[in-house]
Amino acid sequence: MQHFQYQPLYRDERIPGWTFSFYFSGIRMNGIYQQDGKIEWTSGKPDREIENILEKQVHDLMIFHVYDLKR
Repeated sequence: MQHFQYQPLYRDERIPGWTFSFYFSGIRMNGIYQQDGKIEWTSGKPDREIENILEKQVHDLMIFHVYDLKR
C-alpha cells in the first residue's frame, strides 16, 4: 500500500465518514470509510483474500489518522 490519503466525506467535518485512496500493486484503489469501520470500495472490489488484508490496513491507518491524532 502506497500514498495513502483520506479526506472528510462531508463538508461539515463533524459528520463522520471519509473518502480514501491509495495505490496497491500499481493500481489506484478508492473507497469510503464509514464511522462504524465499514468500507465501501468505489474503485472496484479487490480479490477476497487481498480485500481482507487491505481492509485491515485501511482500518489501522484511519484509527491512527482520524481518531488517535485528535486526542
